[in-house]
Amino acid sequence: MKRRDLLKTGSAAVALSGGFGTLAHAQEETTIEITDMVLGDENAPIEMIEYASFTCPHCAAFHANVYPKLKADYIDTGKVKFIYREVYFDRFGLWASMIARCAGQERFFGLSNLIYENQRDWAASGDPAIVIEELRKLAKTTGLNDAALDACMSDADQAEALVGWYQTNAERDEVNSTPSFLIDGEKFGNMSYDAFQEILDAKLA
Repeated sequence: MKRRDLLKTGSAAVALSGGFGTLAHAQEETTIEITDMVLGDENAPIEMIEYASFTCPHCAAFHANVYPKLKADYIDTGKVKFIYREVYFDRFGLWASMIARCAGQERFFGLSNLIYENQRDWAASGDPAIVIEELRKLAKTTGLNDAALDACMSDADQAEALVGWYQTNAERDEVNSTPSFLIDGEKFGNMSYDAFQEILDAKLA
């Protein structure tokens, strides 16, 4: 899915304020390390990185139709180390990412799947208040409470760090569409399961 502009680092805190109250912009620069979300064997013979946006319909289709097969056949069997990296083309995608990350490494992928499965419901209105409320409802099904969500979603420093982290990744790996994939460093666009299978099996051979 081709998208026009990246969410700029300097506007991250401003973008946040539309959904859940006014945030004070950080006056001092802070260093926050962003953790990659990883599934599979750390020592798997193949590394696969997905760049995706929670507001991208093609990403939702990939996670509904292709990802479950890849997970069963390659990630869960120790053949592929899978890394998911978020893309921020809009503030709704940033909010969804912050909520998914609020669930922590263990619950991140489960909540991400829920966000993709319900993408049409939470993203359709275009109303920031409704988007946030719907995302919070999804997060609560994984055990997160209001206090935890408020803390995560009011963290302007984290928002700035996430956007900067994405921009660094996107520039380095030349990511300009979603979903995009790096398989052992080689860039690929969105594909069918059969096409992924052919590439992965060739590398494993």
